[in-house]
Parts: sequence; C-alpha cells; structure tokens
Amino acid sequence: MNHALIISLMVFFMTVLTTVGIYTVIRSRQTAKDWGERIRGKARTVETTQTEKGMTYVNSLFLKLLERLGQANRPKDQAEQSRLRKTLVTAGYRGPRASVTFMGSKLFLAMLFALLVFLLGDEISKNLPEKGYLILIVACALGGFYTPQLWLLWAVQKRKGKLVVGFPDALDLMVVCVEAGLGLDQAIARVGEEIKIGHPDLGEEFQIVSLELRAGFTREQALRNLAVRADLVEIRSLIALLIQTDRFGTSVGQALRVHSESMRVTRRLKAEELAAKLPVKLLLPLIVFIFPSLMIVIIGPGAIRLMRNLLPAMGG
Repeated sequence: MNHALIISLMVFFMTVLTTVGIYTVIRSRQTAKDWGERIRGKARTVETTQTEKGMTYVNSLFLKLLERLGQANRPKDQAEQSRLRKTLVTAGYRGPRASVTFMGSKLFLAMLFALLVFLLGDEISKNLPEKGYLILIVACALGGFYTPQLWLLWAVQKRKGKLVVGFPDALDLMVVCVEAGLGLDQAIARVGEEIKIGHPDLGEEFQIVSLELRAGFTREQALRNLAVRADLVEIRSLIALLIQTDRFGTSVGQALRVHSESMRVTRRLKAEELAAKLPVKLLLPLIVFIFPSLMIVIIGPGAIRLMRNLLPAMGG
C-alpha cells in the first residue's frame, strides 16, 4: 500500500479522535461545573445557557438531516417497522422519531464512507484496477450502511446486561415492599424510584409500568408491555408469576420470595457453569502465550550453556 495513503488515513483518524477527545473533555468539565453550581445553590450563567443553545441548535440541524434521509430510507413494510421500533425500545430509545433517525443514520454513514473513499481515490486507484476501485466504494458504502445495525445489536445486548444485573436487587426490594404492606402497584412504583439510583435502566422500566397503571392500563397489560420491552427470560418469568398470582388470588409476597430464592439458585448455577468453562477457555492462551515463554525461561539458560561448552568440545 502507498505510504502517502497510510499517512493520510492516520492523520484523518488522529484528527477525528482528537476532536472527539477535546469535545468530551470540554463537555465533562462543563457538566462538572453545572453540578457544582447546583450544589452551591447558584443558577447557571448566561454563558453556559448560550453554549447549550448553540449545541442544541447544531444537534437539531443534524437530527433534521437524519430524519430527511430516514424518510427516504424508511421501510415500507409495517411488520419491519414494528420490529425496528421494538428493537429500538429494547435498546432504550423510545422517541417517536427514533426509527426514522436510525434509518437516516444508516444512509448518512453509507454516503460518508463512500465519499471518503472517493476523496482518497487518487491514492487508492494507483494500486487497484478500475473494477476493484468501484467494488471498494460499494463495500465501504455497505459497511457504513450496516454499521448502525451492528451498533444497535450491541446496544440491545448491553442494556439487557444492565437489566439482568439489577434485577435481583429490584426483586428483593419488591419482596420487602410487599411484605411491608404495600400493594403490588405501589410496590412497583416504589421499586422504580429506589432502584433508579443504582440501576437507572431498570428503574426507568418500572416507572413506565407505574405510569401505565396510572394511565388506565390493566395490571396484566402493563406487565406484558414490560416483558416485551425488556425481552429477558428473567423478567418474563416474573411477569408470568405476577399475572398468575393476580388471577388466582394467592399471596404475592410468598410467591415473590419463592421466585427470588429460585433466581438466586439459578444465578449460582450460572456462575458455577462459567467457572467450569474457565479452564477450557484458558487452555489456548496458555499453549500459545504462556508455555513458550516458560520453555524459553526454563530451557533457555541450559541450552545456551550447552552451546557454549559442549559444541566446542565436540568440534575438537
């Protein structure tokens, strides 16, 4: 590959990383300053407000651009739109324009990646035939188009992991609230308020359930909506338990305590399973990285001494 192309790509990526780093540092300092002013009881300054207005204006323009691109790239099938909206909700994006913005980001990145390859075409086309250059442009455009999809799958898995981590604590709090005399609706609302401090994603889900109950949804419908949004086996089992308890009129506190104990057993078994898999997973790194180093350290000095003493004696 041409050295000029490598240098250009390195300069481009370093510029992007530097810009993102400077923006992150400035944003974090501004956030720390705002929190400090809130703690001291002072109002935000006019300068801070103007800065936030400027950032909001730039973000709004960019979002409008993504929405226009998303309208052109919006799927026509209603079933596909519903699947996309459900996946975005599971990832934590519930805005009414989230699906349009997501589809716009796919088209925007596809055009951006293709434009970057086109701008660097003089350097790339020297080492590639004409068809190879066109294939590279198409491949980069496809990579940019499907990058948001991969990011969305990663965001869904990350949020599910956060919900799974905080769910046992929420279940214990629910058991305490129910056994203290609160009803199930009040317990859900209280757990949503308390668990939000340590697990904001799970607290937000419980607060949405509480809001749906206040808005007139039946308890079964609100709980089923939670199961659809979270898309987790642990939450589905809890929802099924609560619905059956509500239908048959059994003790909610006792059912939650039994379910909590069964979840602890399940988590312990999963931890033991991961611990049992660890030696097998460590085998390949040991063979590839650790054993060669140990062999060099252990056998190396002896081999060097043999080469110094034995080989000259054998040579006469």
